[in-house]
Amino acid sequence: MNLSQPHSLIISWSFRFWLLLRFFWPRQKCQAFGTQDMTGIPRIDKISVINLNRETERWSKMKKELRRVLDSSGAEMLNLTERHIAFDAKELIHEPSKDKEIDPFYTLGDQLFVEPQPLTLPSNIELDNPIRMSRAEYAVARSHIDVWRNFAASDKGFILILEDDVWFHSSFSNDFDNVWEEIVSDKELKSKFDLLYLSYQEVKHGAPKTILSRNLFRPVRGLWNLSGYVLSQKGVQKLLQLLPCQGPIDLWINHQFEKLDVLASKLPLISQRRDTKSTNSYSILPSLTRIGAINSEGASLFQIRPNEYPVFAFGPEGTGHSSLAMALSMLGYRCCSDLKDLPVYEMNRLLGGRGDKVFNAYVNIGSLDSKISKLRMLYPMAKYILTSECDIKADLKGADLITLRSEDLNKWKAICEHLRCAPPACSYPQIRDIGQRPILDEIIESNQQLKSPKHDNSPWIVDSRNNWKGIKADSSIASHRNGEVLHEINDNLEFLNSNFWALRNDTFTDNLALFRQSNVKFKAGIGAVISIKRESTGVRDYTAGSISSQIQYLYGSFEATLQASNVPGVVTGIFLHRNSPRQEIDIEITGNRPNCLLVNVFYNPGGDGANYDYGYRGTPTYVDLGFDASQKSHCFKIEWSPFKVRWLVDGKVVHERFIWNPTPIPDLPMTFHFNSWVTRSSQLAGKIKNGLLPSETILRNLSVKACPIISTSSESRDQSLKSKPNILNSRQLIK
Repeated sequence: MNLSQPHSLIISWSFRFWLLLRFFWPRQKCQAFGTQDMTGIPRIDKISVINLNRETERWSKMKKELRRVLDSSGAEMLNLTERHIAFDAKELIHEPSKDKEIDPFYTLGDQLFVEPQPLTLPSNIELDNPIRMSRAEYAVARSHIDVWRNFAASDKGFILILEDDVWFHSSFSNDFDNVWEEIVSDKELKSKFDLLYLSYQEVKHGAPKTILSRNLFRPVRGLWNLSGYVLSQKGVQKLLQLLPCQGPIDLWINHQFEKLDVLASKLPLISQRRDTKSTNSYSILPSLTRIGAINSEGASLFQIRPNEYPVFAFGPEGTGHSSLAMALSMLGYRCCSDLKDLPVYEMNRLLGGRGDKVFNAYVNIGSLDSKISKLRMLYPMAKYILTSECDIKADLKGADLITLRSEDLNKWKAICEHLRCAPPACSYPQIRDIGQRPILDEIIESNQQLKSPKHDNSPWIVDSRNNWKGIKADSSIASHRNGEVLHEINDNLEFLNSNFWALRNDTFTDNLALFRQSNVKFKAGIGAVISIKRESTGVRDYTAGSISSQIQYLYGSFEATLQASNVPGVVTGIFLHRNSPRQEIDIEITGNRPNCLLVNVFYNPGGDGANYDYGYRGTPTYVDLGFDASQKSHCFKIEWSPFKVRWLVDGKVVHERFIWNPTPIPDLPMTFHFNSWVTRSSQLAGKIKNGLLPSETILRNLSVKACPIISTSSESRDQSLKSKPNILNSRQLIK
């Protein structure tokens, strides 16, 4: 998997302008293409372009590209081309499952074989855990294999296979003729050649290869993208015999290089367009995030935005509103849902037809039922969704409307066709309906709050402008977790209780240190002493310590009594965290500012296993403590409920956030963590001062009062730590 960088508007328009100019240049003539003639020179006599039925604009652009290049007879290459209708991910009702030609499961180890990550240290369990390819990845693999089948049944000798978002470089004809001449004039290359890459991107540290000539190399592995390549008849027969494809096709084919004769042009001759956003989704992203392989802010930000809005959804209570709201969020909508009314300032913007509305989707908002006529007048292009047949349908006659029935097997298809967007890589969410909640009084900001640092740019974060303070809903309404027994743990950490806690031995992207169990010492009368040391481990130049809960929790209070480090560059963290989707609630104390608390929330939508792990900064806020947390121990607490998150210091509330302030409240089980580590960012905690190392953070107590979730999910926490049973020791429970 190669993570494409986001396309800026300037780059996109500059690229389009350059392509427009290019069409005024003389057309190229490429001798490598055409039907066989009396010379007996092998030529590529078939081109197949993989294109979705709904992507007619891409097909039009491809036809223009193919008209620009002439074959050996002077005819347009378009004459050699057939359009292959791509398999559409929207047609998949269920998650991809194994068949004779595609096994949708692969591993992190498969990924790291293609693109090693020298600064990471994943465990064996992480390397071998199965990862399910996304629907989009499955559809791409299915489309390529179908082209192979068609080609294998033909009488053609060679085929150029293209995806529909590529363009030919200006010197394509001349450069490819040189490549082709070297292949067909070399008896050994000509007889052995199976596959020739013309469009590719090498892995970050370069693909291992053997240089064959001035125009060709033979890769060992390490080529991403399969958007433009030539197959021989012999090569396609080999590929079909090597099936099933395991995981994304550009990943799997790298694993077949030793069984194929693979060549690549010295430089790519075909590239993917820079004015077209990829509709693919990457199932490997959460795993790469966990092991610290992704360190690019751009690669982890959500780039897809809805084109059709606003969206209004109505229907009787209990007909799937909460699931629909989550589904819209997963499509990139900022969705307000399950409320009796809207905050006054948002209702005024909505009914005033203003462009500065906070939300672009509204689901199950009771007060909007009586305002449908006005909404239709103000927003003639709005999209409407009913969750059931009901009387309100008469008010929506003539509107752009669909009814989403509970018995519909493929809800993603219905919604995405209605909203003209690609479906996500994961299943349609199934969430118990929350019901319409009343809104309470206006939220008062704490005067202790300092200026917030920059937030991530994602659809699940509300901009702080317009004096938005979130939505304070009535918390007296019982959540679906109420009534369950809370587990209470109060541990003074004089020894490691492995029924509760585990010590980590990994790292992550922004951590300059490797967590090691030996950096955590348990001492009677003191607690856990976590040290930061300067020592090389091969993957990091420092070592640090981290403690994680053995199980996950959903809502509750989480408390740590500690004395933080005051060494610049060192971060002391108490937090709740999960991946797939990533959600997080943080407390951090930085060594250069031990008198401040950095609180943060990361939110991504979806149910367990949804591959939404976007966010680099989260939504941080600094709170002035009024004391130096490195001078003596203080008690820091996170209180997490379905309606709000509160941060407390020594029993006093210092900050709180309500719904959409500025994110939704995290709503999935998370693991409780404590760590002390060395940050890569000098802006966060200052530059590490080696002369002050080793440093110590003293953790005197960890307390939990929360709803436990016993899970065997691979996402529940760092699997390398699951050497102990997930049970609680009743002797240490305080009821």
